[in-house]
Amino acid sequence: MKIYTRRGDSGETDLVGSGRVPKDHARVEAYGAVDELNAALGLCATASAQPDLRALVERLQRSLFALGAYLATPEQRHREASGMRAPGDAEVAALEAHIDAFEKELAPLQRFVLPGGTQAAAAFHLARTVCRRAERSAVSLGRTERLEPDALRYLNRLSDLLFVLARVENRRAGVPDVEWEGRQA
Repeated sequence: MKIYTRRGDSGETDLVGSGRVPKDHARVEAYGAVDELNAALGLCATASAQPDLRALVERLQRSLFALGAYLATPEQRHREASGMRAPGDAEVAALEAHIDAFEKELAPLQRFVLPGGTQAAAAFHLARTVCRRAERSAVSLGRTERLEPDALRYLNRLSDLLFVLARVENRRAGVPDVEWEGRQA
């Protein structure tokens, strides 16, 4: 199979089972942002020396691949035929359980935290911001096309988890989070 098809050279792409749309279509923006998030998580996994976090990241990447497929397939009948579905209550609850478990390792937040610390923490902070963009793209898509509400909840909760994982990386490395102290002159 060739990696290039030349079908996208005119600025259009195929949706699963639904024809072609411009590459800047809201649906393409949404699944493209999820794809970018997946790549950012790959960076997190390579930057982390923590086996439990690396294993979690791989599971998250698999979930994001499924979410991207869901977003790339606008018609319900095609999603059902292919077994594609949006994340549901169970996936959102699993993210919340991870957040709760990892927060037990951390001191309570007193202020906002500047992104950074270790290279792995910085990668998780970057992934968090990409996740927020993916969430915004999905919200935009949801204004014009029906999306499962749990898809948005999943992205929202995932960004929270990525923030916690950045803090966990710093704590485990003995690097303190840098707190924001307000406006600086």
